[in-house]
Amino acid sequence: MPGGRFARPRRPALSFPRMSMIDFHNHLMPGIDDGARTAQDARRSVRAFQAAGFSGAVATPHVNVSLTLDPVAFAARMAELDAAWTELQACAAETGLQVWRGAEVALDVPGPDLSDARLRLAGTRFVLIEFAYMKVPPNSARLLGGIRAAGWYPILAHPERYPGVRQRPGLAHAWRDAGAFLQLNGASLLGRYGTDARWVAYDLLAAGHADYICSDYHARGPVGAVEYRTALEARGGAEQAELLLAVNPQRLLQDEQPLPVPPLVRPGGLWQRVRRLFH
Repeated sequence: MPGGRFARPRRPALSFPRMSMIDFHNHLMPGIDDGARTAQDARRSVRAFQAAGFSGAVATPHVNVSLTLDPVAFAARMAELDAAWTELQACAAETGLQVWRGAEVALDVPGPDLSDARLRLAGTRFVLIEFAYMKVPPNSARLLGGIRAAGWYPILAHPERYPGVRQRPGLAHAWRDAGAFLQLNGASLLGRYGTDARWVAYDLLAAGHADYICSDYHARGPVGAVEYRTALEARGGAEQAELLLAVNPQRLLQDEQPLPVPPLVRPGGLWQRVRRLFH
């Protein structure tokens, strides 16, 4: 971002028709975390992504980065993921949905070893990071900056969902200034993680701090992309939706940094009066 440590690419004018959507935060691999439990669940989930208009998905099962400190435990966990990945590939082959491999890496220790390509998104330099135990750690910007300085591109998963972020509006700026990118959960725009998460999500969009929107899909029900894309477009955010859901995820697959997303103009009237009341 302008003024930050790490330069970001300029945003050219968009051309239509729309690019196909890519999701890179979901729990599709069967039997290895709190997402799909069986191959049948994974098969239904793949079809749900297609029904929502996605052409591809990067599967991101939970992995605690502390496992990399124990070679035996890490090898055992990755063997489980290898088997689940093979199952998911077979399910996707039945439908034609493109799938790639990644992980949602819980930052439960500092200075993570991300050299194993299976921990990164589709083998790129991008890595999906979440703060462990849904708590923002002390010096969180420094931790993300250390990942960036090591040569990786950290993408912070669902920043709007961490408790206390609403009361610390400078955090998002610090994270981005440290070289991190921010990925919102689409369902946050619909209020499905609560009022605070919805407020923070729209604050980040209004500030131009969001780089991606993903599903964080856990293999239950519809994916919901149509709903949150419609919510953005209803607020005049058709360009933002295209960048967040399609253009920037496609760039990720090419190992390219996201294009800047212009701030989403907040709706006026009652929305602004209520926001002033609570801020």
